[in-house]
Amino acid sequence: MKQNRKLKIAIISDAIYPYNKGGKEKRIYEISTRLAKSGHDVHLYTMHWWKGKEENRIENGVHLHAISKLYPLYSGKRRSFGEALFFSLAGFKLIKEDFDILEVDHMPHLVLFSTKIVALLKGKKLYATWNEVWGRKYWNEYLGSLGTIAYLIEWLSVRMPDKIIAVSEHTKKKLQDDLQVRQEIFVAPNGIDLKMIQKVKPAKEKSDVIFAGRLLENKHVDVLVKSIALVKKDYPQIKAFIIGNGPEKHTLEQLIKTLQLEDNVKLLGFLEKHTNLYALFKSSKVFVFPSTREGFGIAALEANACGLPVITTNDKDNATKYLIANGGNGYITRLDAHEIAEKIRAVLASKMSGNKHNDIEKYDWSTITKEVEEVYNK
Repeated sequence: MKQNRKLKIAIISDAIYPYNKGGKEKRIYEISTRLAKSGHDVHLYTMHWWKGKEENRIENGVHLHAISKLYPLYSGKRRSFGEALFFSLAGFKLIKEDFDILEVDHMPHLVLFSTKIVALLKGKKLYATWNEVWGRKYWNEYLGSLGTIAYLIEWLSVRMPDKIIAVSEHTKKKLQDDLQVRQEIFVAPNGIDLKMIQKVKPAKEKSDVIFAGRLLENKHVDVLVKSIALVKKDYPQIKAFIIGNGPEKHTLEQLIKTLQLEDNVKLLGFLEKHTNLYALFKSSKVFVFPSTREGFGIAALEANACGLPVITTNDKDNATKYLIANGGNGYITRLDAHEIAEKIRAVLASKMSGNKHNDIEKYDWSTITKEVEEVYNK
């Protein structure tokens, strides 16, 4: 391909921003809208997230196509196998479409098999963006006896793309070590909109501690809540905001009630606008992110850009820790309520800032979009 050629790009993802809020959805939104703005013809194939019967619409210059009805992403506290299967089968509909680039979000893994067949029939290369690797151990913890089958699907799925883009060096290494990928893996990290963040003013509503993300088991927001109960002994008026929704919401509500933290911890759900999140970041004092499995950690980077130090875990599967200079722009600790409480106290006492992230400019979405374009043109 010639370097400056305008491309017709097909991107496939079961969940999209702003209808569903998460790291992969934000990445697809930020990159796809910038690709469209630079003159590429961008088409996003997804479930029918929007209201109304129309299957096609244009948002922010990107053509949205509903190739399946909207299925629940979760069945109880686990990802829905039915949603994964039906959306993956819908991937065959792209055989009728015309495109230069076919890029697939790697979750659910089954969609890589249907789109690989489409790519072969169309004589095109299949690109895949890999956000995180689960691996055999985690699959067994997640699904029990069915974990081995799920791991085999993950292992096979990573052999479908012609080109793989990992969102971090951490994810690249796990692809190589856990899934034995031997082909070249390109790294184009997740990012932030620095200009937008700089324009946002702090919210009037203030907090001491803030968390943002899906309320999933691996995020361990329950440990954060327990740490707030410990800090409360020294700071009786401590305020914590938990932003996000997910399968663990009811469990967290019960824990907050049990620990008598109703006046200290507020579950705010997902916010309508991302700028509202930045405003709350700027009116808080520390971002606590006790996740043990992250392929990158966009929220932590956003918090740093808003001036917040970040407390996260030292778990081997948590890529967020690589964004943090321990004692500089935050702290890295064990997944332990007492240790996290200790670091929260340290931040509150020292008024640490998160602005010591020396190379944060390289994570601007405009820079990352150019990196993705370079992969398309290789």
